[in-house]
Amino acid sequence: MDMEYVKLGNTGLDVSRICIGGMSFGDPDIWMHNWVLNEEESRVIIKKAIDMGINFFDTANIYGLGASEEILGRALKDYGKRDELVIATKVYGKMHDGPNGSGLSRKHILHQVNESLKRLDTDYIDILYIHSWDYDTPIEETMAALNDLVRSGKVHYLGASSMHTWQFQQAQHIAEKNGWTRFVVMQNHYSLVYREDEREMIPYCKETGIGLVPYAPLAAGRLAREWDADTKRSQEDKSARKKYDKTEEADRKIVEEVGKVAEKHGTTRAQIALAWLWEKGVVAPIVGVTKEKYLDDFMGAMDVKLDAEDIDNLEKHYTPHELVGPK
Repeated sequence: MDMEYVKLGNTGLDVSRICIGGMSFGDPDIWMHNWVLNEEESRVIIKKAIDMGINFFDTANIYGLGASEEILGRALKDYGKRDELVIATKVYGKMHDGPNGSGLSRKHILHQVNESLKRLDTDYIDILYIHSWDYDTPIEETMAALNDLVRSGKVHYLGASSMHTWQFQQAQHIAEKNGWTRFVVMQNHYSLVYREDEREMIPYCKETGIGLVPYAPLAAGRLAREWDADTKRSQEDKSARKKYDKTEEADRKIVEEVGKVAEKHGTTRAQIALAWLWEKGVVAPIVGVTKEKYLDDFMGAMDVKLDAEDIDNLEKHYTPHELVGPK
């Protein structure tokens, strides 16, 4: 099947319906995730993704403390065409100890974007996300700095991630009031086992034309396998366990329904989980890939068409969860 491309929200930017997440690329010895792929392994995944028509790649300065950006930058330069690729990265996280090592101050944003450009070895970043909300910096300062980056040509589009709807709306209002660049994409936490953003964030984004590009669409693999299946990531991903272990009883029922719907359609569980997201209006789920076979699996999801009964069955066991993402 050929890759399909869609517009990113209310923009003219064409992105593949699958986005490759860069958290899987790095150095297992220097960051908190020891299940990540090294550069040689990462390049295999990145090349295959490009060969399949995927043009949308997402990373962050904090992933591997820059290692992910470096690996992605070298591979994309070797295997892709820059004018066809959409490269997204993020700013906010702690990159060094001491003053000004994190956050969304003008100083930190401008410095970190220059560092990301070097690591990615590119003249511009297609989408720059603010990775979280900074309670210690006035939002006016942040939005002014982001606007200057867009005006300079170093950044083409702005995105936001992991915040409350009122915060996102406030940022958009400040930008609009001052004639500054607004956010065009929201990278939020969204999957069959985490749907809290259906209350406010997702309706707001749909109403205002913001593209939805969620992270953790498979809940760190939980939606792609039987509940009791053991994998290296399920055993060692402390971040994912923190997100999902508290709701294990309710989530298990959802995972079981995913298995039943997958059996009905003759597909994999991952394909069902991704197909459900597209039915909910998502532009491009961000998928982490640690094996080549997963890419073939994700591509197959575009052939899956869920009916109303499927969607009802997939959604019926959901119970409210504690917020994971917004601080």
